[in-house]
Amino acid sequence: MDLYNIISFGGIFVLLLFAWVCSENRRMMNWRVIIWGIVLQFVLAIFVFTIPSGTRVFLFLNDIVVKVLDSASAGTQFLFGRLALAPGATSQQGETSLGFFLAFQALPAIIFFSALMGALYFLKIMPMLIRCFASLFTRLMRISGAESMCASSNIFVGVESALTIRPHISKMTRSELNTILTAGMATIASSVLAMYVAMLRSQFPMIAGHLISASILSAPAAVVMSKIIIPEGERPETLGINIKPEYSKDSNILEAIINGANAGVKLVVGICALLLAFLGIVALLDLFLSGIGSGIGRILGVELHLTLKGIMGVVFYPFTIIIGIPPADAAEISRVIGERIVATEVASYKDLSQLLKDGMLQHPRSAVICTYALCGFAHVASLAIFVGGISALAPTRRRDISLIGPKALLAATLACLMTAAVAGTFYMNESILIK
Repeated sequence: MDLYNIISFGGIFVLLLFAWVCSENRRMMNWRVIIWGIVLQFVLAIFVFTIPSGTRVFLFLNDIVVKVLDSASAGTQFLFGRLALAPGATSQQGETSLGFFLAFQALPAIIFFSALMGALYFLKIMPMLIRCFASLFTRLMRISGAESMCASSNIFVGVESALTIRPHISKMTRSELNTILTAGMATIASSVLAMYVAMLRSQFPMIAGHLISASILSAPAAVVMSKIIIPEGERPETLGINIKPEYSKDSNILEAIINGANAGVKLVVGICALLLAFLGIVALLDLFLSGIGSGIGRILGVELHLTLKGIMGVVFYPFTIIIGIPPADAAEISRVIGERIVATEVASYKDLSQLLKDGMLQHPRSAVICTYALCGFAHVASLAIFVGGISALAPTRRRDISLIGPKALLAATLACLMTAAVAGTFYMNESILIK
C-alpha cells in the first residue's frame, strides 16, 4: 500500500463528512446503513483487487463482455461495413478500420445488449440476481424492501428499474424516494456498459470488468449517501420486508428479444438526442463564457480562457485529489469528471479514452479511479429523465420527487466519487487489472 492508497481511504470519510454537512438532518444518522454500506463496498473491492480467485472472476467477466461485444459487431459490420470496425481491427474480407465512430461502433452495441437483457429476464436469470442483491441489502442495511429492490435493479438496468417497485412508489417516504433517484443516477445500465467498453477497450483492455464492479459497488454507496443527505424520519411500508420485482412477462423468448431490441433502439435515440442537445448547449455556454473571460482578461491585462468544462474542473479538483488521483493527473481528470455533470458520462468517457490514447496520464491508477468515478448517470440530463420517469409512475408524488431531485443528484455524484475512492484504496499499480 502506498501514499495514494491511504489518501483514497481517507477520501471515503471526507466524502461522508461532506454529505453530512449537506444533510437535511445531521442529528438523525442511521449508522447501520452507513457502516454496512461501507463494509459491503470493502468486501467487494477486496474480492476484486486483492484475492486471486476474485481477480480470476473479474477477468472471466471481462472476457465474457468482450466476447459478447465482438459477437454484437457481426450485425453492425453487416450494416455499416468498415465504419463498424474498431480502431486497429480488420474484417474477414481484409478491410481495415477507418477509426472510432461513436454512432457506428458503440451505440449499436446498446441494441444488442438490450435484446440480450430481454432474453435473460425471460429466462428468469436477471430477476434471480436482483432478488439476491435486494435480500442482501434489506437484511444487512435494514432498509425497506422497495428501496433494496430498486437499488439492486439499478445494477443491471436504468430508469426502468422503477417499474420493479411501481405499486410502492406512491406510498414511499421522502427518504425512500431520494434513495431510488440516487441509486438510478449513481449506477449504469448493462446496455450502455457495452457502449463504454467499445469506446475504451483499445486503450484500457480490462475496462469491462471494472465497469461491472463499479456498478455493483455504487449500489450500496448510493444508499449510504442518500440516507445521509435525507435521513429516514418515518417508517417505510416495506421496512425489512423482501418484495418481489414487478415486471412484464413476455410470452416467449423471441418476443423478449424483440422487445429488448426495440427498447435498445429507443435508448440509442434518447442518447443521441441528449448528446446533440447538451453538447450544443455546452458549446453555446462556452462561447458566452469565452466572451466574459476575454473581457475580464483585458481588464486584468492577462489572457483568460473560460469554459464550462474548465470551471467544473476547478470545482471537482479537490474531490479528484481526495479520491486518490496523483496531482500530475488531477487537472485532466477533474475536468473529465466535472464535464459529466453537464455533458453526460458518454462525453466524459470519450475524453478519458482520448487522454489514454494521447498518453496524457502519467499514472495507471488515474484511469482506473476515473473509470469508477464516471460510472453513473449523475448528470443534469439524467436528473430530468429520472424525475420525469418516476413522476409518471406516481403522479401524486410529482412535487416531492421534483424537489428531491437536486439532492439526489448531489448524493449520486458523491456516491460515484465514494466508489472511486474505495477502488483507489485497494488498487495497486502492479495489478493485472489495468493491462
